[in-house]
Amino acid sequence: MFVLVAVLLAAMTLGAPPAQAKPSAGLPSGFLWGVASSGFQSEGSSPDSNWTRYIADGKTDDAIGTSVDFRHRYRSDIALAANLGAKVYRVGIEWSRIEPQPGLLDARELDYYDDLIESIVDAGMRPMITLDHWVYPGWIADRGGWADAGTLDAWLRNSKLVVDRYLKYHPLWITINEPSAYVLKEVQHGGISQRSSMLMFDRLVSAHQEIYRYIHWKEPGAQVSSNVAYIPTVEPALDRLFLNRVRGQLDYVGLDYYYSISPTDPTAAYAAKNEFWKASIAADGIYYALRDMAQRFPGKPLYVVESGMATENGKPRPDGYRRADHLRDLVYWVQKARRDGLPVIGMNYWSLTDNYEWGSYTPRFGLYTVNVKSDPTLQRIPTDAVAAFRKITAANGVGPRYRPSRPSTICSLVAAPGSCLLPAP
Repeated sequence: MFVLVAVLLAAMTLGAPPAQAKPSAGLPSGFLWGVASSGFQSEGSSPDSNWTRYIADGKTDDAIGTSVDFRHRYRSDIALAANLGAKVYRVGIEWSRIEPQPGLLDARELDYYDDLIESIVDAGMRPMITLDHWVYPGWIADRGGWADAGTLDAWLRNSKLVVDRYLKYHPLWITINEPSAYVLKEVQHGGISQRSSMLMFDRLVSAHQEIYRYIHWKEPGAQVSSNVAYIPTVEPALDRLFLNRVRGQLDYVGLDYYYSISPTDPTAAYAAKNEFWKASIAADGIYYALRDMAQRFPGKPLYVVESGMATENGKPRPDGYRRADHLRDLVYWVQKARRDGLPVIGMNYWSLTDNYEWGSYTPRFGLYTVNVKSDPTLQRIPTDAVAAFRKITAANGVGPRYRPSRPSTICSLVAAPGSCLLPAP
């Protein structure tokens, strides 16, 4: 609170101008444009896991059902991604799907993942493989989840199996998706007690470090990271729990940017209520998040593993922001970050299609809309951002004459105090 008050007083005293929208040079030819998804959120036909149990216990608004049926439609979704000009496709390999019982591997599901990864490569894209996107098998839940001492060894055994199977494709690796949010969700839904939260962080740190070393033993040039959900104003404090502890085992820094905050726009608080479509999504915040990470992790490449915007069931947002405009604005600020010397190497859009947003189908993040609750055909309906994404990848960014559709934020608090006192030049 003291820091927030100090920032506000300084902003009023100094009158720091907002970041200026100046011409932004295109990105280099090797820049990695990607789309993202997760296994549990998109596959449907979900086997027994911690999350199917949370749903069965009535802890969510919606049941998952088929989701968008990626499990059976992955080839056509991969074709959509390739047609966008994407170079990277992020997917998850679900532990609960391939090891439904301790030591019992499901050959059919392994065949599915084999074909999934090979299909991504055949389509001209590089896989980004997530080893843990918040879901573990029901038998791990029976043992106490991450509070159980044996979970780490079981997790490593499964992760090594996945690494051994897909290392030949030279994927980008994400070990654990958004560790802080993972722990929070487990506490909220009863997967672990609040008293066990630090124990879970300790075990996630060990999991990341050990699988990092294993991957590099197998392939010294591998690219391994964990993506953090960049939380405005408090990210440096959160990073003490996980990211700072693994800084020696990061080949690039992965960050997810969604929400902004400023003295005149505190609506980011709606994200905590899962009303994501009401939360501020000022695109210039991605510049400050990247700058902050570059300063705190010098010498590390930066990768935007997730970024996007939510609507409520596909309806127009209260702030009027359209998906295509927001996408172009994000890219503008990423280009500016690169032009200003920040080592940004890639950006994934979350997500290719709408999916199950951890308990609800109401938030829509997809480049393609899928009306899971009302359309049994699960048709992929392009939003206005599909054409925008295609033009961006073809030109390797937005053009030099492009200006953001929204004015720069006055005193952004995304990476306070610097984002307020030192706006982008």
